[in-house]
Order: sequence, then structure tokens, then C-alpha cells
Amino acid sequence: MSNTSMAASPLTRAVLEIDEYASGLGWDQPARLFALVDTARLRAEEPVLAAQLGLEDEQQTSGLTPIEQDEIPADQPLDEFLGTIAWPDAVAGCALTVERLMLPPSAEAQVPQGLDEEKLARWVADHPERQEVRMTVAVLRDGARESALRLREKDSSTEVLTGADLVPGLAEALTATFED
Repeated sequence: MSNTSMAASPLTRAVLEIDEYASGLGWDQPARLFALVDTARLRAEEPVLAAQLGLEDEQQTSGLTPIEQDEIPADQPLDEFLGTIAWPDAVAGCALTVERLMLPPSAEAQVPQGLDEEKLARWVADHPERQEVRMTVAVLRDGARESALRLREKDSSTEVLTGADLVPGLAEALTATFED
């Protein structure tokens, strides 16, 4: 059962909608970038596109519609790629979904010193307490943010954790795409 329609804010609903979409694609997927557009504005200014997206008959008067962007280049670090993005005024916000390995806080003390990025990634991948996680983070131009985290071992829409500050670094990087 989907918890997307029960979400309180349009931003939370958008994050959960993207999480559901990514979940339907399965795991081991590349990062995906989305523009978030005001649904009412989209219907008014782009009725053909709204119809293609199935939004013409929607009763809801407020909300955000995620529109997936072109594929993120696999050969470019994500932070560098995000630094190249500029959004047109019609875009109210953006979102990114990405999979990563995560360790519990208790593992921080175990990290060997002096590892380069590649060796650290290998160390994390081999760690017995690692968790695979899909993070979906969205921000609006006004600074609002929301995140959804889904663990691979608890891959269910009822087990998705949401909150504004779950992935602050990624939220800040997305917010920077709206700065002049």
C-alpha cells in the first residue's frame, strides 16, 4: 500500500512518489535527477505536457510534479555534476535519488586511518555492518527540504523513513543548484 497520498506536504508527497518510482526500477540503479514543477502551473502553462503526464484530470489544486531529467553521467563525480546545473524559473525545486552504502555510527571508530577514497569505499563495502540505502532528497527554491531513506533489507513502502534533515549534505548540494 502506498503512503504517498497520505503525506502532509506537497514536497513530502513528491519525495515519496520518486521513492516509489525508484523502488519499481529495482536496486543497483544509477542516480536519477528530477525537476519539481508546480502541478497547477504545469497544467495551465503546458497543457499538452500535463496531459502526457496524466495530470489533466487531477483534482488536486496544489502539488509538485517530478519530471525526470537526462541521465547523470556515470564518469563524473556527483558533486561536480551538480555544480553544472542551473534551473529555469519554472522549476520550483529538484530532487535526486541515489544508492549508497552506509555504516552505523558505531563503525566510525573502526575506520582505518590514511585510506584514499577508493580504499575507503572498498573497506565500507566489505564491512559486515554495511547497509545498502536508497536516498531520495528534494529541495525547493525557498529552502524547504525533504528526504526519504529506504534500506535494501527493509524494502517496503511502509519502512521508508522521511525527514527534512536526513541527508543534509546532499540537500545543501541540491540547494546550491538554485544559486546564481
